[in-house]
Amino acid sequence: MDDDLYKLKHGYISAVEGHGGIPVILPPQKDASGTSEKIDGLLISGGSDILPEYYGEKISVPSECLKSAKKERTDFELALLIECTRRKMPVLSICYGMQLLNIAFGGSIHQDIKHNLPDALDHRSGTHKINIHPVLGFKEQTATVNSSHHQAIKTVGAGLEVFAASEDGIVEGIIKKDYNFMVGVQWHPERIQKEELSAWIFKTFIYKAKEEG
Repeated sequence: MDDDLYKLKHGYISAVEGHGGIPVILPPQKDASGTSEKIDGLLISGGSDILPEYYGEKISVPSECLKSAKKERTDFELALLIECTRRKMPVLSICYGMQLLNIAFGGSIHQDIKHNLPDALDHRSGTHKINIHPVLGFKEQTATVNSSHHQAIKTVGAGLEVFAASEDGIVEGIIKKDYNFMVGVQWHPERIQKEELSAWIFKTFIYKAKEEG
């Protein structure tokens, strides 16, 4: 049994290394403030579901739909995100990470797309197209991304803007414009690093982190 282990898929490490960064893996710990002083950029990886209590709700879908992330992880990453934001540090949040970023700014989450948005596409597997708003700064207006999530942003957090959405209206990317780099994506760019948009996101994140350092 590995219930007490925290894991990170190698794609995140290779994506950071491949774009010139040095990956530092941070397990949950008590001192988020001290930890933030040791890094130049924060990447929040994918994971399980964030408990509804973090965005002021109770479980409203069948319990078998949810696989909750450990509170130790969510509590630590929220605290670390707050500290990194206070320091104006570059932030890249992926899948669970994007949802956590949204919640940190007061947003909420659809607990299960199938139950809450029955007319939406199947986002649990495969690929689909997204429409990209120029607010991101990326030159293309569309891209094809992977999809492996069952939850989605419901209300967008204060100060955040949507820069990408799928054709069914599901939010696929958020950004904080009045910040040096704070981006959340619902897909997994580390799995498609050679795809132009995903490569651009990692390249820009690492560039901004080096400026911070």
